[in-house]
Amino acid sequence: MLSSDYPILEFDENREALIRPEFLKNRYEPISERLLICFFHETIEKLLEREEIVLHFVLRGENPLKIYRFLDQDITLVEGRLGAPAAGGYLEDLIALGAKKILFVGGAGVLRKDLAVGKFLVPTSAVRDEGFSYHYLPPAREVEANLEVAEKITEYLKKSGIDYLTGKTWTTDAFYRETPARIKKRREEGCLFVEMEQSALMAVAAYREVDYGAILYGGDDVSKEKWDSRNWRDRGDIRAGLTELAKEILLVL
Repeated sequence: MLSSDYPILEFDENREALIRPEFLKNRYEPISERLLICFFHETIEKLLEREEIVLHFVLRGENPLKIYRFLDQDITLVEGRLGAPAAGGYLEDLIALGAKKILFVGGAGVLRKDLAVGKFLVPTSAVRDEGFSYHYLPPAREVEANLEVAEKITEYLKKSGIDYLTGKTWTTDAFYRETPARIKKRREEGCLFVEMEQSALMAVAAYREVDYGAILYGGDDVSKEKWDSRNWRDRGDIRAGLTELAKEILLVL
């Protein structure tokens, strides 16, 4: 479909793009098929200090991406990038370099006040309120997660006695435009969390036919009349624990 009043809806089924991420294979070493995308920079710094990870190489560009690898497991680690285009574009690069089983860990805003800081959500779908995913999948309101991967994640959490939720997340490009009306609408649609990457990453993973899943933890509260940060970025214990947990889960994906 290449005719629409709105360019974002002009989905092109042709897979022959002018620029392809495969060109990176001639420039960099391959990475592990197991990839952990971690949004917690302080956790990555501590892993480096404890010599649990080492720098593998740097993916060069206008915004270079450091590629780490764990010393005790064949797992690649990268720090997450904010927003759908950055996150989705780098996922394309990492898939081209060998990633096939991918797990994302990060924080997200909660849309219900009863969801405490640190509450885990395994997304099963995402509202596509961003632009990136529309270049990978036909226009639709939502994208479904890889439910087989989500089930493996929840099985591990359940076996480990860890409390969690499954459900829908809202992916938006503009956190400064999370208006009361939009928040109300997303809550009515059943969204539990709000973040900026998941629908894009689900779309890329589906398009490239790789296994992708995510675990988000409840952060700031956007369910009330006044925003409450809840000091969510200072929850180092939650963030470090989630990273270690994700590393274990990757081995069973």
